[in-house]
Amino acid sequence: MIRQIATTLSRLTCAASLLAILVAGAVVFAPRAQAEENRWGFGSGLGLTSGTVNGTVFNLAFSGDYYLDRNFSVGPMMQISPMGDLFQISFAGVARYYFRLNNGINLVPFTGMGLIHADLDRGTGPGRIDRNDTSWYIPIGVSLEYQATHNVALTSTLIVNLHDINLSPSLRENDQTSVALLFGFRFGP
Repeated sequence: MIRQIATTLSRLTCAASLLAILVAGAVVFAPRAQAEENRWGFGSGLGLTSGTVNGTVFNLAFSGDYYLDRNFSVGPMMQISPMGDLFQISFAGVARYYFRLNNGINLVPFTGMGLIHADLDRGTGPGRIDRNDTSWYIPIGVSLEYQATHNVALTSTLIVNLHDINLSPSLRENDQTSVALLFGFRFGP
């Protein structure tokens, strides 16, 4: 019981810290948001995530970007695995830096912090598994982009997801990492 209370307090502290960072960022960057030029962009991708408690699963990702300058953006990122026995969703605030190389190629490393929720519903009868857990979440990744037009890029993204999903007693092992490979596009200013 004490461990559950400590875990809950730890998660609430993490969520409160993330909220404080997002609010502070909004306050700091609010005056810049009134600039004449469009600073918002967004992206999406689809692919596979490997290393989850259900093996390899289909994955969708969506992100928003506020460009502080041409090479640096911050914004939300969401990954969702909506199919099969595992439903998994994650939200994070992410910072990206754009290394703009020759010939329209961009190398974009990023990292962030947020929360992930996993819900595993497998089987029927006495051996049925119906467990869920919410954990802290740190995505670390890199995108390789091809700038197709001035504001549209085709992307290939590799993300290492760090978290601590615990579905015990149904599953003895904890889910601490997964790797996602996504293909998609990004619109930018």
